[in-house]
Amino acid sequence: MLLQGLHQDGRRLTPQRKRVLELFERLGTGNHLSAEDVHQQLAQLEMKVSLATVYRTLRLLANMGFLQELELSEGGRRFELSGAEHRDHHHVVCIRCGRTEEFESEPVLLAGAEAAKGFGFKLIESTLNVRAICPDCQSKAMV
Repeated sequence: MLLQGLHQDGRRLTPQRKRVLELFERLGTGNHLSAEDVHQQLAQLEMKVSLATVYRTLRLLANMGFLQELELSEGGRRFELSGAEHRDHHHVVCIRCGRTEEFESEPVLLAGAEAAKGFGFKLIESTLNVRAICPDCQSKAMV
């Protein structure tokens, strides 16, 4: 499916792009990877792709709608596979280690829709990123 979309958009399916797409397809929705994570996982699979190429490929695939980009306030970015059934969800992100967990909340979606409507906007999507400290990082701080 993703490979067809890449061809239909008139973009070349380079071996590097194919490897990144296949990695996300293999992992499925709900997995949040940084460019470094993608690079490391490809290296573990003995697939050689430079980190610079991974960055460019992730940005391209996000712009094409194959991946969703989660921008962290600490300056990092994580990517996940897009999917129609996986659209309006939210994230709890650890500000120390970057661990990311997903949740769904109807009240958050309604609040986003009401806010958009109140300003005359047309809602496209609604996401919330909650910054927190995960249990592992909390226990490390206590040591």
